[in-house]
Amino acid sequence: MTRHWNVLEKAKPEEIQDLQHKIGVEEPIAQILWQRGIRSMEDGRSFFKSGLQDLHDPFLMKGMDKAVERLQQALEEGQKVLVYGDYDVDGTTAVSSFYHFLSSFYDEVDYYIPDRYQEGYGVSFQSIAFAAEQKVQLIISLDCGIKATEQVARAKSKGIDFIICDHHLPGKELPPAVAILDPKQNDCPYPFKELTGAGIGFKLMIAMKARMPFIETDPFDYLDLVAISTCCDIVPLIGENRILVKYGLLALNRQARPGLAALLNRAGKKEKLFVSDLVFAIGPRINAAGRIGHASEAARLLLETDEKKLEELSLAIEEKNQERRDLDKETTEEALKILRSEKNFAENKSTLVFSENWHKGVVGIVASRLIEQVYRPTIVLTKSNGLWTGSARSVRGFDVHEAIDDCATDLEQFGGHKYAAGMSLKEEKLESFKKHFEESVSKRITEEKLTPKLNVDLELQLSDLTNELYKWLKALRPFGPSNLSPQFMTRNLVDAGGTRHVGDGTHLKLEVKSKSQDPNPITINGIAFGFGEWQEKLKSGVEFDLVYALEMNEWKGRKSLQLMVKDIKLSSAHT
Repeated sequence: MTRHWNVLEKAKPEEIQDLQHKIGVEEPIAQILWQRGIRSMEDGRSFFKSGLQDLHDPFLMKGMDKAVERLQQALEEGQKVLVYGDYDVDGTTAVSSFYHFLSSFYDEVDYYIPDRYQEGYGVSFQSIAFAAEQKVQLIISLDCGIKATEQVARAKSKGIDFIICDHHLPGKELPPAVAILDPKQNDCPYPFKELTGAGIGFKLMIAMKARMPFIETDPFDYLDLVAISTCCDIVPLIGENRILVKYGLLALNRQARPGLAALLNRAGKKEKLFVSDLVFAIGPRINAAGRIGHASEAARLLLETDEKKLEELSLAIEEKNQERRDLDKETTEEALKILRSEKNFAENKSTLVFSENWHKGVVGIVASRLIEQVYRPTIVLTKSNGLWTGSARSVRGFDVHEAIDDCATDLEQFGGHKYAAGMSLKEEKLESFKKHFEESVSKRITEEKLTPKLNVDLELQLSDLTNELYKWLKALRPFGPSNLSPQFMTRNLVDAGGTRHVGDGTHLKLEVKSKSQDPNPITINGIAFGFGEWQEKLKSGVEFDLVYALEMNEWKGRKSLQLMVKDIKLSSAHT
């Protein structure tokens, strides 16, 4: 897929000199900071030096006082409390952390994670019936509930109160809960709007401890789980989220809780953990429990301490993750075949594919895979409990939730946010929904948003790539949405003689140098995953341009800078 290289705006020289003077960084780092909205000494202090003391007061969140009062009442009266959460990584970590916290000082508490296939997303009527049977008087929902108006009303009719901790967009009507904690409510004054469900549960823990002196358990003991939810739910890694992930990673690297240690061991992770490890090693394994089986298995693992049970649970989850990977690959291939056989494939602005044979647990992943191949807003549906059920994923800058909202009359239910959503609909509405979704996307999307972009922070020469630059790049971590790992462009490079295929032949090990008359030009190595077909072209002596991230490679005790290549173009393509 051809991508547009979008070189980000550079600051004026006087602005950069001012920022260098205030913060004390090299020019390239000052440019990167400026591009990320860091323009003052205070901005710089907040970015580099912010700590747990800079987290906002939880009582700034609308509903927090009511939530704590209702919990205090439950504890004083010995009421049965049910901790309820969604079946994805955010929901599972939220339930595990809040249940562990509450059960450390209160016995009348249980947890519930809905079955993806029998109950679907969010608060289910089945769970309300279960709660009533168990004489539950208070449910705390985490990472879901903001649109569960009917379900919360049903619970209320049975004498069950709700505290909703959610971070999804509210609907036009709010559920009749005792308290709703969701910073995305229009009238919520909480300064940071991008916490995950686990992050909001964490805030509730802090508020409880502040008002209930008998609580000895430290909410900050759960920063590892909050960090995992934050990284895996793809929320902006700025503000409070940056602090939570920074300290959560410190906790994980200091000593992972037993369940996470077992997962990491299965994944073969023994070195220092970074955001990418949470996203690509821990997240898929926690998700696999709910996608292939039941998410409560992942919650049990996160709460377990017995070595034998940890071994059994982690093995079961590893097997489910492998099954999930196989299904992912097979379903993606089938979906692409269906998609490319459609009459209007080339003209469509959206993708909607469906098959009753696909596993419900992988449709979200497959939607993301399809966007990698065919860059446009995508929905993948399968049959579940008599309904077409599925997931939507979007392209950069396009609000797929708004597009689905345009089609609400076709749907039984839907929910989500700008870049990801879920929905269900009846058989007779399928073609209507497909037609209306295409119309909505066509009306809202621009050609620019249908062209994948590769953002380039700066254009550099190979001589700019120094150990000092890399040291400052490390200081910008943790990387994630809204603070992505900086990407650089260097033009007019040539093969230095060492470029070759690696792995199964689909990847390249690069050795490049600048096109220069210098008898001793700078040479640097790089890795280009998925660019194996470029070998002959590069070896022919043509000049080419690279977009890359800068990393440190360590081999047999020796460290050297290395390019992690994101894209390659012939230099002539820019002339």
